[in-house]
This record gives sequence, structure tokens and C-alpha cells, in this order.
Amino acid sequence: MFPQSQYFDPNLGMMAGITPMNPMMPGLSMVPAPLSQDIPVIKEIIHCKSCTLFPPNPNLPPPATRERPPGCKTVFVGGLPENATEQLIMEVFGQCGDITAIRKSKKNFCHIRFAEEFTVDKALFLSGYRIRLGSSTDKKDTGRLHVDFAQARDDLYEWECRQRMLAREERHRRKMEEDRLRPPSPPPIVHYSEHECSQLGDKIKDDGKFAEAVRVLLTWLERGEVNRRNANNFYSMIQSSNSHIRRLMSEKSQHEKEMEEAKEKFKTALAGILAQFEQIVSVFQAASKQKAWDHFSKAQRKNLDMWRKQAEEIRNMHNEQLMGIRREEEMEMSDDDMEDAPDSKDSEDSGVSQAEALKEENDSLRCQLDAYRNEVELLKQEQGKNQPIRSEEDSTHSQQLSFLQQALQGMQKQLLKMREELKQREAELEKSLEDKQQLKNQVQNLKEGLQNLQNTHVMQVRIISTFLHVHPFGASIEYICSYLQRLDTKINPSEVEALLSRLPCTFRQELTGVGASLEKRWNFCGFQGIKST
Repeated sequence: MFPQSQYFDPNLGMMAGITPMNPMMPGLSMVPAPLSQDIPVIKEIIHCKSCTLFPPNPNLPPPATRERPPGCKTVFVGGLPENATEQLIMEVFGQCGDITAIRKSKKNFCHIRFAEEFTVDKALFLSGYRIRLGSSTDKKDTGRLHVDFAQARDDLYEWECRQRMLAREERHRRKMEEDRLRPPSPPPIVHYSEHECSQLGDKIKDDGKFAEAVRVLLTWLERGEVNRRNANNFYSMIQSSNSHIRRLMSEKSQHEKEMEEAKEKFKTALAGILAQFEQIVSVFQAASKQKAWDHFSKAQRKNLDMWRKQAEEIRNMHNEQLMGIRREEEMEMSDDDMEDAPDSKDSEDSGVSQAEALKEENDSLRCQLDAYRNEVELLKQEQGKNQPIRSEEDSTHSQQLSFLQQALQGMQKQLLKMREELKQREAELEKSLEDKQQLKNQVQNLKEGLQNLQNTHVMQVRIISTFLHVHPFGASIEYICSYLQRLDTKINPSEVEALLSRLPCTFRQELTGVGASLEKRWNFCGFQGIKST
């Protein structure tokens, strides 16, 4: 047995998945943990009952070991004395843990299989020790132990079984987690019946239950539960569904109206903000004049200049945003005018609506025709089963049959006529679609030309405004055109004069001079309305 004064490796039981070694195990004691990981564990002499184990030289490198096989419980022990017995091996390695089998060779080695995996690490601690039986120094009674991992089929089989069991548990756990997180299935939809049909017809007419009722109706149609007997019921339910289109269109128009009101409110608020910005900018401009500017200090002038630049930048940004909104509205209005001019769209929409109306009427006539045929067949069956008992009933049945046959012939003629009209409408619709595509191309070209013209006019107005702003006494139309022609040589004075005449709130024409020196000058008056307010 190991004496209490000897030390064993304290880190053998500290590996992941290995339980720590019991310090109260007889013959073993735990050494205190080293101060740092760099300090090696000191191995001492181990005295057993019939042998003594001497530690290896601490300066030598640790003995080499092979890669640990998965689930290893078996070790190879070499360097045993020739006179070693299984009792001696059990005495030395039995302190590491329970031994299940010892396979000793005739040579100086053996294989030891332990009951637990962590005991293998304890056995490897003894690798490198010199063993001596009793006090004899004979070669047959001494040896140097070499302990290493051994590959055993039993260990691998047990490890694979344990891995398969863990995989099964993991799959079961994942399945339970997926079942827990899976959303609940929707409730099943009942099959068609007269009672369910009557209830569904009431639900379709209810705005709150319409979506659910339509889903049930769609499922019934996809299942193929429509037949000649219940076709009228399905037709009435489909007709009720169609009546909800008017409600949806009214809701859409209401939302569009709210959106237009919100846009108008935003535009009004933006215009008010822009007016206040203009007033603030005019305050800074008034403060920048010489009679007020000289009374401010240098620091105050610097702050005023910085504030003026910031206010002008924000004012220009909001002004561009407002101008963009107005341009969009003008483009929308121009589009509406251009679309109102040709009646192709109205004629096309009317043709489409008429074609759809003809198709619906055609379907309804087919349904009525099938209903009449069903009634005729039922009457014939009743006449075949029930022999004529009373002459009055026979006469009424024959009259009904003749009426139904006449109605059937009329419906067939009407159906053929509707089919011919439908073909004509489809041909007209195709022609109107071609005309519509041509008109669309023309409208697109006009839009592009109008957009380019508007952009050119806006740019010219900005340049002229800047030019006249630095000429407070005005400039002649030739002087303005000479400045603009440096940017675009295609500009002529007549176009510029017409553009200035269309903006009386921004540009004003004045006459200066007398007699032969009379001259027309254009001035910039865009800020006068703001200053007057």
C-alpha cells in the first residue's frame, strides 16, 4: 500500500469529464496546488508492500505517449521486472482505480483495463518510475515502467455506444424543442353542408367576418364540392363576395382623401415656415447694413454673419423642397390634362368593363341554363317514376315542361348572341390596347420634353434673379441675354422677355430716360413683398 507521506499528482482528476480523486483513498494523499503552472509536480519515492517505486530524474523530459484513443480505459505497461506477477501489478496499479482485467504477456509488459476512464490518467503518472522488488538489485527484480494509452476494441465499442446514446438524446431533445416552438396548426375547415352554407352566406355579408368566410369559400371551391344541386348557393355566395368590392373601393378613396389632406396640410405648414425664414433672413440683412453694422463688436459681427449664412442655407433648402412639391403638382395636373384630352383611356376602360360585364352575364346565363336543365331532368324523372294519377297534374307538368323548353331555347339563342358580342368586344379591346400603347409613348415623349423645358426655365429664372439682384438699378433685355448667351448660345431675347413677362411677382419692367434716351430696364422685385410685410 501507498503510505500517507507520499504524494500523487493532484491534476490527474481535474481534467474535463473526470471526477477528482478522493484524497481519503488509502495509500494516497493530495499534494497542495503549485503556485504557478510553470512549477513541475515533485515526484517522490513510493513504498509498496512488496516493492518500491523510485521517481525518474526531474530534469529529463516527460515520457512520450501516443494519441489518446476515444473512450480509452486500457493502458499498456512495459518495463516490468521479469519476476513480476499479476498480484504485484494489482498491488501497484490497483491504487489508481478499479481494475476489470489484466492481460500479462510472457515478455516484460502487460495490458490493464480499468473500470473508469479517469483512472487511466492516474496510471500514466507512474510512467518513468523505476521499480524494485523488495531489497534485491538483481536485473530480474528491477525494471523501468513505461505506461501509455492502448487501443482496445472493447473501449471503442463502449465509447461508440455511449456516443450513439447521446446522439439519440440530443435528437429527442431537439425534436421536443421544435415541437414546443412549432406554431399551432390552423383549425380544420368543415365540409360543405346546407347548414354551413347558410351560416357562411351570413358571414360573407358581415364586414368583420368577411376574410375568414372567403377563406372557407375558397377551400370549398378548391375541394370541388360544387355540383349542379348547390351551384346556385355557391353563385349567391360569390355574388356576395363581389359586392364587397364597392366597400373596398370606398375605403381606398377615403384613405386617398386623407393622404391628400395630409399633403395639403404639410404644404401649408412648409409655406408658413418658409415665410418666417424669409423674415429672419431680412432681419439679418437689415442688421448687415452700414448704419447698424458699425455699432456691433467684432465677436458680435462674426456671430451675426455665421447665423445669417445658416439661416440662408436652411431657407434655400426649404424653398427648393417647396418648389419641388409644386413642380410635382404641376406635372400631375399636366398629366391629368393630357390624359383627359384623348378619350382612349375612357373608351378602353369602358370596353374592359363591358367585356367583363358580358363575361359575367355569360356565366350567369350558363348557370341559369344548367338550372333549367336540372329542373327538366327532375321533371322527367318524376314523370317516369310516378305514373299519371290525375290528368290535372299531367297537364300542369306538360305545360311546365313546354315553358322550360321554350325558355331553354331562348337562353341558348341569347347565349350565342352574347358570345358573338363578346368576340367583337375582345377585338375592339385589342385595338384600343394598341392605341393606348401608342398614346403612352407620345405622352412619355411630351413629358420628357416638358420636364427638360421646365428645368431649363427654372435654371434661367435662377440665373436672371441672381444677375438682377446684383444690378439694383435694372438691366436691359440685351444685357441680360448677353450674359445668358455665355452659358447657352441658343438663347434669344424674345424667349427671355416672354419668360420675364410670365413672372410679374419676381421681375418688373421700368422705363428710364427721356426722349431718345428712353430705355426699358428689368428689375428684380422678389423680396419687396416680404419687406413690405
